[in-house]
Amino acid sequence: MKKFFPGLLILTLILAAFATKDRMRSIPNESFSSGEVLKYKVHYGPITAAEAVIDIAPNLHRINDRPCYRATVTGKTNSSFDLFIRIRDTWQSYIDTAAIVPQRSFRNIEEGNYRKRETVDFDHYQNTAFVEKKKKNKPKHTENFKVPDNAQDIVSGFYYLRTFDYDKMRVGDKINVRGFFDEESFDMQVTYKGREVVSTKAGDIRAIKLVPRMPNNKLFKGEDAITVYLSDDKNKIPVLIQAEMFVGSVNVNLYEYKNLKHKTALIAQK
Repeated sequence: MKKFFPGLLILTLILAAFATKDRMRSIPNESFSSGEVLKYKVHYGPITAAEAVIDIAPNLHRINDRPCYRATVTGKTNSSFDLFIRIRDTWQSYIDTAAIVPQRSFRNIEEGNYRKRETVDFDHYQNTAFVEKKKKNKPKHTENFKVPDNAQDIVSGFYYLRTFDYDKMRVGDKINVRGFFDEESFDMQVTYKGREVVSTKAGDIRAIKLVPRMPNNKLFKGEDAITVYLSDDKNKIPVLIQAEMFVGSVNVNLYEYKNLKHKTALIAQK
């Protein structure tokens, strides 16, 4: 019997590896739920250039036989800014309610004369993403990509950051977010920078400060070019996003919210 032991051990390990792929992780989420609506003003320097809305559909959707939140981000430039560049963008993520990962992503980009429609279907058991995209005046293109475990898209990544208990963190602690965007996998490190009171269109808000490390790119100035502020309450909604870009500073500023999961008094006391 002893001479068969190594073979049985290897077989057991292989079966165990496949067994783990039959399950998805479960992330506790006490911060958001269906029906949430967040509205923002987008400032380019001193100019109010655009508006953005982030909402979660009132009803759950089922993708890959899993219940999902449908989170949608829409952004459009104001009529006066349309003279420079007209933007009408929609980003959508079907976020697994238990694993807080995207089961499907969708983008419809209209920026000036540029057009792009893209759908990404994730298979988190096989660690693959099937991309179907269509650009203006070009044929439809499809392709499969390998992705990391529990890969996020851009939209779901923000919701994932809302699930953390920042009371248990120390300033300087880091969160690793692995994901897939624009046909490439990424590994982003987000640093917890403590608490601040920030001024928004909705008032002065106690906030959690996060700084994601940005890779070298042609848009943002340096690794710490973006700062994200989440409300320092049970909802942890994004209240302010600041970005230093090569073309100037951009602020995404909360001015209205409704249907939050928890009752809140966001405004900081003077």
